[in-house]
Amino acid sequence: MRKILFSLLLLVSITAMAKEKQDDSKYLTGAVPEVNGIVTFKKSFSVSAKSAEEINTTMREFVNGLVKNSISAPGNFARIIEDENGRIVARVCEWMVFKKKALVLDRARFRYQIEVTTEGNHVGIVITNLTYYYYEDMETQNGIIFKAEEWISDKEALNKAGTKLYPKSGKFRRKTVDRMEEIFDTIMDNFEEEEVAPTKPVRRNIIEE
Repeated sequence: MRKILFSLLLLVSITAMAKEKQDDSKYLTGAVPEVNGIVTFKKSFSVSAKSAEEINTTMREFVNGLVKNSISAPGNFARIIEDENGRIVARVCEWMVFKKKALVLDRARFRYQIEVTTEGNHVGIVITNLTYYYYEDMETQNGIIFKAEEWISDKEALNKAGTKLYPKSGKFRRKTVDRMEEIFDTIMDNFEEEEVAPTKPVRRNIIEE
């Protein structure tokens, strides 16, 4: 009986360890791109079967939605900075939640700037000026601001071999990369007239560049 119990406990322990082990391959070297030392995420693509006006309207509505759904922040961070024909620039502030349980809430205010340019059927997106406001108190004061360049870059978030993420900055890097992918995927999905496969989208109206 003891041998059976021991075997069951060992199996549970091994299973738990397997679940805890995370595949971080997608977050390693190069996952956070930089331009002249500044963390910068980019995406460009062309849209078929849509007019330039339709494309511009879709992108304007998307950016406006990001600003509208932003959380309040000191200095009225979230807002449209510029909105001209073919060019939209906005600042956005969102919650980046790492853990949310009954007695535990680990989160940061994630701020970034998004710039969208449309020309004909072409769309260009640049996201930069990424910062995190962390460790704030109940009055949203006394927090610490981390710049992406000083926190989630390859130099700051990876070990020397580039094979592992540091625990503290690593969680920010994972969430940031996932959020950037989510933004770009959502934008491209907005130009699809038919539903795409939920696990692996197959876009018919988008040509990525």
